[in-house]
Amino acid sequence: MDAAFDLEMMRRAMAQAQAAAGAGETPVGAVLVDPATGTVIAETHNQPIGLHDPTAHAEVLVMRAAAQTLGNYRLTGLTLYVTLEPCAMCAGAISHARIGRLVYGAADEKGGAVAHGPRFFEQPTCHSRPSVTAGVLAEDSAALLRGFFRSRR
Repeated sequence: MDAAFDLEMMRRAMAQAQAAAGAGETPVGAVLVDPATGTVIAETHNQPIGLHDPTAHAEVLVMRAAAQTLGNYRLTGLTLYVTLEPCAMCAGAISHARIGRLVYGAADEKGGAVAHGPRFFEQPTCHSRPSVTAGVLAEDSAALLRGFFRSRR
């Protein structure tokens, strides 16, 4: 996919992040796409509070929905768009699902696990590594997160 498509999909992920904020959830959104066709398979946002589930991060939920839609737990070759750098749990799930490409917005120096922290995909024990594109709409995503947490203080 090209940069214009990446922006379009990240804007969809940002709309999901805004929906999360509106529901009182940390504003992170995710979209899962088949890059061969450009078809959006699933899109959602963080919901650990509403679902009473600590694993209900946007990435996990979008992969669950896509796996149900496709009838396969392997999401080989799909592209995941997410507004924030995935945490270690989500990076592990991305690896297990065999996601082909990860595109994320804002870096997460504290909780991220792709470019920060454990750098999950660089570990020798990681059995499937997506290609990674970082920083797409990063400032917009970071501003949404900052505003959300500022309003909570």
